[in-house]
Amino acid sequence: MMKNADWVGWLAGVILLATVGTQVFTQWKAGTIQGLSRWLFIGQIAASIGFVIYSWAVENWVFVVTNFFMLITACLGQIIFLRNRDKVDLTKDTKAGVNVKANTNAKTNLAAASNVALKARKVHKKS
Repeated sequence: MMKNADWVGWLAGVILLATVGTQVFTQWKAGTIQGLSRWLFIGQIAASIGFVIYSWAVENWVFVVTNFFMLITACLGQIIFLRNRDKVDLTKDTKAGVNVKANTNAKTNLAAASNVALKARKVHKKS
């Protein structure tokens, strides 16, 4: 039979999972890594593994279940973080590529204009 304290633990676990799950979902929807450290989910994964083992050892099933699902959430968060980071890096590379191409085109156009000016000067000197 569950004690009153167990009900408090289960409710707290649901609130925690809903809060963290909402954050991970928001990061997935937004497709961004803004405001996140790359160590956030790595630390959460390590802590959750430790808490699952500890909770199992002391036979606290509220914490076994809660920390197991926190572990799953952390793994999903890490996967989404890495995917979004790669997407951000790709965007930067693409923008940089466009800028490099634009600069190259501008230099080519400047060189062509300079050549035309030199040829015009030579023609003018000959006449």
